Amino acid sequence: MGPRDSTDTMPFPVWPGSAYPLGATYDGAGTNFSLFSEVAEAVDLCLIARDGTETRIRLEEVDGYVWHAYLPTVAPGQRYGYRVHGPWNPAAGHRCDPSKLLLDPYGKAFDGTFDGDRSLYSYDVEEQADLHDAIDRDNEDPEEHLSGHSESEVEAEAENPVEPPLAGHDSLGHTMTTVVINPFFDWNSDRAPKRPYHETVIYEAHVKGMTATHPDVPENLRGTYAGLAHPVIIDHLVGLGVTAIELMPVHQFMHDQTLLDRGLRNYWGYNTFGFLAPHNEYSLAEKPGAAVSEFKWMVRTFHEAGIEVILDVVYNHTAEGNHLGPTICFRGIDNAAYYRLVDGNAEHYKDYTGTGNSLDARHPHTLQLIMDSLRYWVTEMHVDGFRFDLASTLARELHDVNRLSAFFDLVQQDPVVSQVKLIAEPWDVGEGGYQVGNFPGLWTEWNGKYRDTVRDYWRGEPATLGEFASRLTGSSDLYEATGRRPSASINFVVAHDGFTLRDLVSYNEKHNEANGENNTDGESHNRSWNCGVEGPTDDPDILDLRGRQSRNMLATLMLSQGTPMLAHGDEMGRTKQGNNNVYCQDSELSWIDWSLTDTNADLLEFTKRVIALRMNNPVFRRRRFFEGTPIRSGDQTRDIAWLTPSGEEMTPEDWDSGFGKSLAVFLNGKGIHEPNQRGERVVGDSFLLCFNAHHEGIDFSTLHSDYAEEWTVALDTFVPNGVKESVIKAGDPLHVEARSLVVLRRTA
Repeated sequence: MGPRDSTDTMPFPVWPGSAYPLGATYDGAGTNFSLFSEVAEAVDLCLIARDGTETRIRLEEVDGYVWHAYLPTVAPGQRYGYRVHGPWNPAAGHRCDPSKLLLDPYGKAFDGTFDGDRSLYSYDVEEQADLHDAIDRDNEDPEEHLSGHSESEVEAEAENPVEPPLAGHDSLGHTMTTVVINPFFDWNSDRAPKRPYHETVIYEAHVKGMTATHPDVPENLRGTYAGLAHPVIIDHLVGLGVTAIELMPVHQFMHDQTLLDRGLRNYWGYNTFGFLAPHNEYSLAEKPGAAVSEFKWMVRTFHEAGIEVILDVVYNHTAEGNHLGPTICFRGIDNAAYYRLVDGNAEHYKDYTGTGNSLDARHPHTLQLIMDSLRYWVTEMHVDGFRFDLASTLARELHDVNRLSAFFDLVQQDPVVSQVKLIAEPWDVGEGGYQVGNFPGLWTEWNGKYRDTVRDYWRGEPATLGEFASRLTGSSDLYEATGRRPSASINFVVAHDGFTLRDLVSYNEKHNEANGENNTDGESHNRSWNCGVEGPTDDPDILDLRGRQSRNMLATLMLSQGTPMLAHGDEMGRTKQGNNNVYCQDSELSWIDWSLTDTNADLLEFTKRVIALRMNNPVFRRRRFFEGTPIRSGDQTRDIAWLTPSGEEMTPEDWDSGFGKSLAVFLNGKGIHEPNQRGERVVGDSFLLCFNAHHEGIDFSTLHSDYAEEWTVALDTFVPNGVKESVIKAGDPLHVEARSLVVLRRTA
């Protein structure tokens, strides 16, 4: 059935409406529709009935390039899209194609799927495939073929735009649709936990991977927002001591057709386009738009348990890919406004992300979309913070990363966004993109240097002691000069990309064959050590060593100054069988195997114990950096002291020793120099941490009376569950086993 023109049948009353807010907004009586496009010559609002019938409504109102109308009879559940009429001139950066039903960039819910049909593309897919085959045969420069434009040809096309090659191939029925939502929800006096960073333990998780195989989560809830908030999952997180769950992308995303053709899926979700919508496949209910209320219920449930919800957000690129990607949203609405295009050849996209395109955060309306999205998730969805994927891309002005960019300025000034947790992944794939330590004051950062240093230290790499000490104490060399505190360092050893903790100690090489890319994808330099055998083994000595190395890195993570992040499943020895890039593996390879809670019960107990040790002792989560000075006049006992195994203070020669693999650090619980929230001085227990990354055991002689008369063992990573009941008197030697860490608590 063909589209109906509302000017003929008038099935929907149309009022002028308002240019603000952008998107579809139901007010309890009707719905206001609003879309930005500076390049559009005309815009059709397309209402899609349940049977697929389309009613087109020409938007006659335009104010500051915002096209709008109010439809008093449109209610939640209505599916819709847009058709944008305007220039088709890729060489000049314009890709308007009214044969494509376009999704609303401000859509709050989406319905349906993309089926991969050729109508999703504004060019002949088969012709481009033949071109790529020719390039492969000739081994020639692909840009020479794909560009196809000299400077004079670009100018000629700009003067004589043509129709899209596939004009008339309508994408309706092959693409998703946007859904009007009901914004009203009973939050039951929901209050954000608002935990300070120094009291935060982050748990990075995947909505589906957390529950896909959990035997105690009802089967119909597995892989959903409702399943993630099931009591058994909440109990697990609370029992661990986790205070915040960081969800891998839940913005609406699409599955790459190239992956679907190989029987794979975009499991991780870093292929988003719906920046205001929760991903519909994670919803229990099939009713269009139901994912919104289910997501809100999940957040409310986490808050009731005292757990914050942080979202991993991808504002650096969209799912439309490069110039050969589909036209589903931004590209057809205003390509030149939303994307960064190649200077002098606007047919192509600048790619700082490795995904084919980069959003242009310099453009005011793109920047507005990002900020509106962030505010929406805080004010309407009640989330507590964001982790920004490839955040350096958002800070690029012309080509370079600029810490004073408009994006950072707006975040700094925004009364809503500036008050939640802001975490940067401080790099992208472009030149100069690695910016660890260079983000502004409000921001915390994934500390990639922490990850690399801790891995190197425990696998026995030389010349790591000084770097290791810096990372252990909050990375003041990275953050103090910009006025930030130790909590600016989001410490992690393992995250979603790369090996799991178990695989980090089980594999020297990546094993990504299942991804169908001949093991060429994923990072090759993992700083891992398999402990003597690649992959699975029955050798008890190697298994013991792997377990000990896992405990070493977990303990180091939780006892370091800064904000720790644990990857889901590492507390129970999750494995991905050596695959360090499971972005496309929606399978048991990626999902948590919950039987490991029994198989690796000691590791789970150890993780709980070391998190509790951190949370119960303020000396491990100081708000300020160590000073290395006496705690009071005339007192030679400092807030921190670095010692050799022989008990002497570390000298420059000790720090510079290329083969030094052991040291001790005294943390003085009476030298914290910080008030608590009530202004009272913070005082806690004192600890001595004895690190030994040698392949042999070492006797530490650091236990003289200058530091304590008596110690008890609070943690020993040589023991599977970390428990070792032992009292040590001042002057007694302490034997620290090979590749292990002993934590002593001062008791007298």
